Amino acid sequence: MGDGMRAHRDLRRTGLVFGVLLGGVSAAFSAVSQTADGPEAAARITPEADGVRQMVTAAEVAAWGRRNSDAGALIMAARLLAEVPVRPGADSEAGLTPSLTPDALLDEAAALAAGRQGVLDAIERLRGGTRGVQSSPFGRGPIYLVRQIRARETYGFDLEARGGEVLRVAAIGDGDTNIDMSVRDAEGALLCQDGFGDHYPVCTVARARSGKMRVDIVNRGAVWTKVQILSN
Repeated sequence: MGDGMRAHRDLRRTGLVFGVLLGGVSAAFSAVSQTADGPEAAARITPEADGVRQMVTAAEVAAWGRRNSDAGALIMAARLLAEVPVRPGADSEAGLTPSLTPDALLDEAAALAAGRQGVLDAIERLRGGTRGVQSSPFGRGPIYLVRQIRARETYGFDLEARGGEVLRVAAIGDGDTNIDMSVRDAEGALLCQDGFGDHYPVCTVARARSGKMRVDIVNRGAVWTKVQILSN
């Protein structure tokens, strides 16, 4: 079997795996969408909130690819990320750049391809198309900031959530340690908590009224981690 046919077979298999993963991720988003004010379906999901969902899906697919040494999964994750524009926030630490980017994922895929020329050719064809989103169903895209969180440390921040609109917040780590997240209202009531033991927690909250919320991101591990925080 030639390199081209083998690469096509591998990418097709990865597409089937991606479908299964996407179903699981969608179920996870539904599981955390219930709040004191009712289900997420009662609130408007903005294109930017949907962009956060797709970026977390990309992180899940990339994690599966690393666990299984599957270059095709990392290519798929890069394609998912490339569709979502992002806007830098004001609170990023100086000198820190996101770990989860299309180019970084394609670099990982190339390392896993181990000389399979068909896969390497597919990666090179994608590189030019992953820089700069010209138009997107995800609007202006999520806001992101990058922070370094020390071992056992909690990084927290306040935000103003709009009533009648889904708020989606995610924290995507570099994979070295587990990260948890919680969201509370201004009175301290817990609205959402993600402690599933992975490095990409996400919270989805829908409230009828606008108001302040507190987001806490916890590094559960014994080493520092770089975290890419996303919100709509």
